[in-house]
Amino acid sequence: MSKLPKEYKFLDLSDYGRFIARAIANALKNTSVTPIRVTTWFIISGILAIISILSGFKIAAAIFLILKSILDAADGELSRVKKMPSYIGRYYDSIADILLNFFFLLSFWIVSDSSIWLMLFAFIGVQLQGTLYNYYYVILRNNVNGDVTSRVFENSAPKAMPGENQGTVDNYFKVFKVLYNPFDKAIFYFDRQAPDSAPFPKWFMTMVSSLGLGFQLLIMSILLLCNQEHFVIPFFILYSMLIVLFVGVRRSLLTSKIQSH
Repeated sequence: MSKLPKEYKFLDLSDYGRFIARAIANALKNTSVTPIRVTTWFIISGILAIISILSGFKIAAAIFLILKSILDAADGELSRVKKMPSYIGRYYDSIADILLNFFFLLSFWIVSDSSIWLMLFAFIGVQLQGTLYNYYYVILRNNVNGDVTSRVFENSAPKAMPGENQGTVDNYFKVFKVLYNPFDKAIFYFDRQAPDSAPFPKWFMTMVSSLGLGFQLLIMSILLLCNQEHFVIPFFILYSMLIVLFVGVRRSLLTSKIQSH
């Protein structure tokens, strides 16, 4: 199952491993393996990537980063093929992502002897990039009757899905809120009118998908394989300029639509 109706699907540059993720999900469909267990697998892959970066095993680090990205897609695919939507799984996945992102960049800081402040700026940039992409993607899904497990505004804990414990959902939501709320508020401030826009065109979503986590991990992997790990931190600081570009393009599209009516 797709997160979007067929007519709204776009080329997602951050989702290059989707076909492998679907194969993994289909292979696990009739097993006892749960989507949350697959999320744990991608956490393990991320930890192995960190160990490999710190140990100087660049090829292994690149492989584990890409594997993490694939498994990150596979847990959602398994959830859909097993028809097991889960808020616990959704928050567990997101919490794992932001923590791993921090430690990925911390590892690059250690091996490149960069400034800790630049590392923190890069981390903020990476999170704002991914948040903008997710913001637009969730808006699109909600506007065209796509997957609604993720919400445009995460203001309160959702009602637990069948089979979930409400208290557990509430606790995961609290952690999620603490970690993501600053980035969500910042992106909403940058483009608060986006939820009122018509469905975004495919070409625009493809452009914005270059800010997605999967594409970020691909860039890290390429830089590792090119022995340019010292460039990871400054690259993602500069890459954050795309946020301004894409928000500007989105606002222009919305303005054009209003004027045309």
